[in-house]
Amino acid sequence: MPSADGALPLRHAAMLGLLQGPTELLPVSSSAHTTLIPWLAGWQYARLDGERRKSFEVALHAGAGAALAIHMRSELLRDAARLDRRRAGVIALALAPPALAGYALGPAIERALGGPRSIAAGLAGGAVAMAIADRRAPGAGHGSRAQEQASARDGLALGLAQAAALIPGVSRNGATLTAARARGFDRRAAQALSWHAGLPVIFGASVLKGARMRRTGVPRGQRAALAVGGAAAFLSTLASARLLDRRLRDDQPLWSYSLYRCLLAALVVSRLRDRDTANAD
Repeated sequence: MPSADGALPLRHAAMLGLLQGPTELLPVSSSAHTTLIPWLAGWQYARLDGERRKSFEVALHAGAGAALAIHMRSELLRDAARLDRRRAGVIALALAPPALAGYALGPAIERALGGPRSIAAGLAGGAVAMAIADRRAPGAGHGSRAQEQASARDGLALGLAQAAALIPGVSRNGATLTAARARGFDRRAAQALSWHAGLPVIFGASVLKGARMRRTGVPRGQRAALAVGGAAAFLSTLASARLLDRRLRDDQPLWSYSLYRCLLAALVVSRLRDRDTANAD
């Protein structure tokens, strides 16, 4: 239950923050888990004021983005030193579609598609697309493409994928992995491109929403939950990035993530049917 002043309980903030790291970096949709875990567990998260939920989610993304930037600091510094027209074009095209779509359609998408039923559809649909793209793409050393071969068309494909991921449940990481694999990149290159494309989006959204929070103010009772959630997201993202780096060296297929997404979607649909039956009785 929310605390007496309507703030998110600190234990719930910590749990959601710890979930943010792996769900942000794996193709399973962090936004879906932030919504579905409280719903499945019977928490009153959905009854919190909408602005309080948004401010908390900003803290989660800011913590995750900071941790990912620290983890990737060597790559980011190296890429900055080697930045040329081609790389700048890839970055710009990967950023423009989600920025434009988020500005024009973000609030409407959240209102229309933010419920458990539509999230389950996004999880399942994204899982099928990812599994197909991963199965059809070549493996490492078998004609696959490396990260350094990314072109403007690849950047646009990543950008459109990130725009599609505004639909709850689709997953930004899942959509960009799907796009990169469909474009012929090996799994490690696809994951690197996904992280590089996603970092500006995560930071950009956090800055914009953070500026809005500063204008509207954060209630005193909410500040502790923001700090706990953001710190937990930072730590879990840092740990998850290191573990995922090791897994990628083994070139593991993505079907296990697709299976997990489909199972989670099936659980949501089953719970919805149970509730509909109970309400009908």
